Amino acid sequence: MRALQALWKFIRVLACVVRGYVIVRWTFAKLSDEQQARYVEVWARGMLAVMGIQVRVKGHPAKGPVLMAANHISWLDILVMHAACHCRFVAKSEIRAWPVVGVLTTGGGSLYIERSSNRDAMRVVHQMADALRQGQVLAVFPEGGTGDGVSLLPFHANLLQAAISADAPIQPIALQFLEARTGQHSFAPCYHDHDTLVSSLWRTLCAPPLLAQVRYGDTQMANGRNRRVWALDLQATVADLRN
Repeated sequence: MRALQALWKFIRVLACVVRGYVIVRWTFAKLSDEQQARYVEVWARGMLAVMGIQVRVKGHPAKGPVLMAANHISWLDILVMHAACHCRFVAKSEIRAWPVVGVLTTGGGSLYIERSSNRDAMRVVHQMADALRQGQVLAVFPEGGTGDGVSLLPFHANLLQAAISADAPIQPIALQFLEARTGQHSFAPCYHDHDTLVSSLWRTLCAPPLLAQVRYGDTQMANGRNRRVWALDLQATVADLRN
């Protein structure tokens, strides 16, 4: 029975993806930035609802200019954060080439980075700083990879330089996936190195109903900290927000 329910969810997920792809590909150019952001939020909430994932928000997302820094568990994190508040993500460049997903990610306003290139990291930092000076809301996953949602990987500092250069605040965010009925931590949405997007999606669809929790912390300025010290402090803050 659970497999049949998951299959039905999967069919509905595909329908949502196709609908999003069509709108991004042929309608987005006619919409204002505000209308695009609103559509992305609504679409993300609908997609998560189809998958049986409820979103619970604690705290309040800051208005731009702000750089949001969150822990990273799954490809679902982007959907969850968009459902809570639209933001422009800094994503690895490989995603841009993914069929369909690349179009959706680009439509969501993502900036792309070649993670293995220091020169490209500096290019993206300058682009991020310009966007922050324009009052935009950006988001990064400083861990640089996905964890299990229980422990945190070290926070990388490079992209945080954009907030220092633009004299903009950073808002720490803690993400968690819980079983909706019990409130216990769920590993189903985790995206491991050996996972494919399809296998991770199927495991999520087979899981009991889930609760994605987004907890916004207080914004903070650098206040003289360099990016490495700030990264350590942000990691500790995100760890505290999950408790």
